[in-house]
Amino acid sequence: MATFSLMALVSFLMFLLTQPLSSNANLYKTSLFRSKLPEPIHDAPTVYFEVTKDIQTHHKKPCSSLLVLQHDFGQTYGKPPVTASYNPPKTCSNWSKVVLEWTSTCKGRQFDRIFGVWLGGVEILRSCTAEPRATGIIWTVKKDITRYSSLLKQPNNLSIYLGNLVDNTYTGIYHANVTIHFYPPETHGGLDKIHSKRLNYASSFDSLADLILPISRSPPLNDGLWFLVENSTDVQGKEFKIPPNAYRAVLEVYVSFHSSDEFWYGNPPNNYIEANNLTATPGNGPFREVVVSLDGRVVGAVWPFTVVYTGGVNPLLWRPITGIGSFDLPSYDIDITPFLGSILDEKYHSLGFGVTNGLSVWFIDANLHLWLDSRSEKTKGKLFKYKAPAIKPTLVSDFKGLNGVFWTNADRYIDSTGWVKSSYGKITTHVFHGFTYMNEMVFGKNGSMQIVNQKIGNNYGVYAMVPSANIYYMQSFRSFPLYLYTDTVDQDNDTYSFVSNISLGFNTDSFKGARFGFFVEYLRNLQEGEGKMLVKGNLVTSGIASTEQAYKYDSSEGCYFRTVGSKNYTILFDQSGNICGKKLPSYSAVGFGSMPYHLARRAFLASHSHSPHGD
Repeated sequence: MATFSLMALVSFLMFLLTQPLSSNANLYKTSLFRSKLPEPIHDAPTVYFEVTKDIQTHHKKPCSSLLVLQHDFGQTYGKPPVTASYNPPKTCSNWSKVVLEWTSTCKGRQFDRIFGVWLGGVEILRSCTAEPRATGIIWTVKKDITRYSSLLKQPNNLSIYLGNLVDNTYTGIYHANVTIHFYPPETHGGLDKIHSKRLNYASSFDSLADLILPISRSPPLNDGLWFLVENSTDVQGKEFKIPPNAYRAVLEVYVSFHSSDEFWYGNPPNNYIEANNLTATPGNGPFREVVVSLDGRVVGAVWPFTVVYTGGVNPLLWRPITGIGSFDLPSYDIDITPFLGSILDEKYHSLGFGVTNGLSVWFIDANLHLWLDSRSEKTKGKLFKYKAPAIKPTLVSDFKGLNGVFWTNADRYIDSTGWVKSSYGKITTHVFHGFTYMNEMVFGKNGSMQIVNQKIGNNYGVYAMVPSANIYYMQSFRSFPLYLYTDTVDQDNDTYSFVSNISLGFNTDSFKGARFGFFVEYLRNLQEGEGKMLVKGNLVTSGIASTEQAYKYDSSEGCYFRTVGSKNYTILFDQSGNICGKKLPSYSAVGFGSMPYHLARRAFLASHSHSPHGD
C-alpha cells in the first residue's frame, strides 16, 4: 500500500483556505454552464465516482441479485415516474444486508439532473446525475438499503423520477440499470434472527423497523414523489395514521435544493439586493433550515449539508471526482418517539415541512420508521417535557454599493421527553437536537468577487431508560464547513473568465451504547478544488480544474481511508487502505457498566438543562 503524507495535503488545503472566490448572481449562472471543451482522442468512457467507504458484507457474493429496472431516460421531464414491479428474492429470503446499485452511462452534452428512487412510495435514494462528454461516461452508486427490509420482504412498486430533456444541443440520454443485491445471513443469523432477538428495548435499537410509512406525494404525478416547497411561507405535508401498538418512531427526511436556492449559502441579504437594485439575484440571505412539524408543532429540523451538484460552481471540478454527497445525498433522522402518545389514537395526523427563508425550490419528503410491539395490541404514551424556542437569526451588514461584508449567525435547540408504555415496560425517551450556524460573506471588485465562509454544526442525541435500568443512548456531532471563492472578469467578444476555489467538509463523531456494548465512529471527509474557465454565453470554451479529497473513517469495528486527486479528467494520485493507526475502543457489557453508563445516565437525568454544542 502506498504511503501518503497527510501533512502535504493539509498544507495544500490551508493554502487554498487563505486564498481570496463570484457574486451570487454569477454563482447562480454556473448551474447553466455547459462544456464546449475539446474531447480526448481516446473513445473510452470516463468513470465518474464519489469517494466513500465500501459497504461491509460478511460474504463477498450476494445470494441473490435482482435487476429491477433498465431504462433510457431521454424525454422524461414533466412525465410520470418510470415504474417497475419488485418481488422479493425466492432464493434468499433471510438476508443480512441489502445493497441498491445504480449504474448509468451517457454520451453527449447534458445538464446535471436530480433524481429519486422510491419503493412503495418510500424514498430509498436521492441522487444527481453526472454531466456527460462526447466520448461517454459511466458511474455507479451503491447504497446500503437494509433499513428498508420491511418493504423489501413484500412485493412492491419501484418508481424513479429523472426529469431529462433532449434536443439538438442537449443530446445526453441517461441509460440506467437498477439492481438490488441480497447478501446471506451472517454467522449469528440474518434478518429473522435479528427480529427474534428483540427481547428488550435496548436490543430493539439495533433492529429494523417493522413498518415504514411514506410521507410523500402519491401518484399519479408528472414529477417526483417529493413535495415542492416554493417559498418561506409554504408548508407541504401529508396525513398519516399509525398502528396502535407502535413503541418507537423515527422520521427519515430527504432534502435537496434547486433553482433560486441551489446556492443558498451564497445568497446575499435582501437589504443588499434592494440597495443595489439586483432584481435578478436570489436573496433572503444565506441561512436555511427545514422545519418539521407534527400537527403544527415543531418536532425537529434539518440544517442541511451543502451538497454541490455535478454542474455546480465550476463543472470542471467534478470530473471525475464528484462533490461530497452528490451521488448519494444524505438523509436526516429525527426520533419522534417522545411524541408517540399524541398519535396512538388510530386517527389521522399530519407531518409538515417548511424552509426558513426558502426560495423556489426545495424537494422534501420523508419516511416514518415504526417499531411495533408484537406482544401488545395497544401501547400508550405521553409527552411531558418539550422545548422548541423560536429561531432568531442575526445579521450584521457593512456594505457600500456592491462591496461589503455580511455576518449571519443562528442557533436552535429542540428538546423533547416522553414515555411509551408497552410490553417492554414504561420507556422514557429524551431527544435533543442543537444547531449552530455561522456565515461570513464578502463582496469585492464591485460585486464580481465573492467569498463565503460558512460552518454548520449540530449535536443530536437520543437517550432511553426503562424501569429495569436497561438504557440506550446515541449521540452524534456533525459539522459541515464550507469555503467558497469566486471571481468573474469580463473579456472580449462577450466572454468572461471565472475563477473558483472551494473547500467542502462533512465531519461526524458519533457513539451509541446499551447493555450489549458501546460503539464509536468518526468520519473526516474534506474536499478541495480550484479552477478557471473561459465562458461565452453558457458554454465553457476552455478551462482547467483540479480537485483533491481526503476521506478517513474510523470506528470500533474497523477503518478506511482514501486520498485522491485529479486534474482535467485525469487521476493524479489515488491511495486507499484500511490501516488507520490505533483502533477505537469497542466497550463490552462490562466496560459499558462504567464510564459510558454513567455518561448516559448523567446526560439523561440532566436533560432539562442540556445545552447544545455543534462543532
